[in-house]
Amino acid sequence: MHGFFRMQAPGDPEVLEFSAAEPQAPVAGQVLVRHTAVGLNYIDTYHRSGLYPLPLPTRLGVEAVGVVEAVGDGVTDLRVGTRVAYAGALGAYGTWNLVPAGRLVPLPEGISDDVAAASLLKGLTTAYLLTRTFVLGRHHTALVHAAAGGVGLILCQWGRHIGATLIATAGSDEKTALAVENGATHAVNYRTEDVVARVRELTGGAGVDVSYDSVGQASFDWSMNALKPLGMFISYGNASGSAPPVDPQILQDKGSLFFTRPTLATYTAARSDLLALADAFFSLVTDNVIKIHINQRYPLSELVQAHRDLEARKTTGSTILLPG
Repeated sequence: MHGFFRMQAPGDPEVLEFSAAEPQAPVAGQVLVRHTAVGLNYIDTYHRSGLYPLPLPTRLGVEAVGVVEAVGDGVTDLRVGTRVAYAGALGAYGTWNLVPAGRLVPLPEGISDDVAAASLLKGLTTAYLLTRTFVLGRHHTALVHAAAGGVGLILCQWGRHIGATLIATAGSDEKTALAVENGATHAVNYRTEDVVARVRELTGGAGVDVSYDSVGQASFDWSMNALKPLGMFISYGNASGSAPPVDPQILQDKGSLFFTRPTLATYTAARSDLLALADAFFSLVTDNVIKIHINQRYPLSELVQAHRDLEARKTTGSTILLPG
């Protein structure tokens, strides 16, 4: 059955409701994509809960892979039958979607539908974090939170390829072992160890050059206090709740620190930037530098349970939803 999930009001996973709907014809600048695989991302829970408010009612989901079924007027670089992926256009939780042509990325031959759906948003995020927000080099030491998650595992592998020293955090010994397996130089179980003290020990008291923090409230102090002077705190997620306000005086007192809150939308606003970041990421996947861990698969019909599991931190790596 064709259709999509949407919500009438923000709330718990149960607000997600399936609506039967046949595909619509694209208007100028749009492309009709028939989905073959759909990505599940933490930002989806922010949209659903109302942390990131959306006009209501709304479709949800921002990442999917599929086949071009029809193109609107003015679309000249995409053809019917082309395999494409997108990350950032609402409406992915469905069997089809109408997507602005400028948001679609043609898929290379060596990238499967499942891998693309599991990794495009996370791969693009990692690409801008490591090559644009802070240009990570082999002489740098980075603190990586949620290292066993989707972005975390990609970031560890990419960081290892660069040659940087990576100190990963996770909430269990199994997850810290997974982080090390995927490229982390060291790993800290934040439930049993003092993160900041361990970071200082591992860096000879110096601290790290950059903190990559998608956790938010729970890890805020760790990220801030683990930095060396002139270090950069990159806050790019809220898995534990929103990070507190940042007092500029604290940035000064702790050594002229930098703080930034980047978004994928900003870094991929220009289509040329979107395609360049996607190419950089997919090249590392096809070269086997980065392996995508699809550790959970759900039928699209079990979306509510998938959201429950994601928020309960029962997942590792990437999760995909399969239509039909």
